[in-house]
Amino acid sequence: MPDEGRNRIGILGGTFNPVHLGHLRMAEEALEILSLQRCVFIPAWVPPHKPNQKIVAFEHRWRMLERAVAPQPHFRLSDVERRLQGKSYTLITLKTLREEMGPSTALVLLVGADAFFEIHTWWQYREIFRIASVAVFDRPLPQPADPLAYLRRHLSDDYRREEKTSRYVSDRFLPVRFLETTRLDISSSRIRKKVAEGKSVRFLVPDAVLDYIKQKRLYVPESMNREHEGG
Repeated sequence: MPDEGRNRIGILGGTFNPVHLGHLRMAEEALEILSLQRCVFIPAWVPPHKPNQKIVAFEHRWRMLERAVAPQPHFRLSDVERRLQGKSYTLITLKTLREEMGPSTALVLLVGADAFFEIHTWWQYREIFRIASVAVFDRPLPQPADPLAYLRRHLSDDYRREEKTSRYVSDRFLPVRFLETTRLDISSSRIRKKVAEGKSVRFLVPDAVLDYIKQKRLYVPESMNREHEGG
């Protein structure tokens, strides 16, 4: 299947609880490596894989993303999952974007290696590879599986690695490419933990996001918020 289109658009979804510099650097390098016209950030409405995680309201995560992407003209925000509501399934999101952007746009789903090697647990995951090519980013931890073996086991046994590249192709599905990128060991969970402990998260998130977290007292334990409100 060809992966051609007049416009190549990167799709970066996630909880963004909160957005941090690792997310932004991932998108920036994707723009360069993959020659994307723009990168679209899509905050999840209800992440289906995080049922037990306490997540701040969508509006807060949206406002932080607005502040984070504003300086980069090739970054965009999409409220597609707010409009869809319900659980945020990647396949439904991609189908909606395909309808909105039209067939001349090639969608590139951007994921970290840890998420990629769990993609077989996603809802109707095989259909994702018919709508979008997939670009997989290095993470600080070692890869938990061999990419080719994983693709052949969970997707199609005709996947093959192109010679001298990190691109895997199939006659049935769109390509998968592994990208060598700057490894920033930053996580939203670590940021939340630091804020809850009263520690600095400066230089882990954009300054505008840090200001918003402080202003709204996000990720601060409820007991500390009650003390703050009581003066």
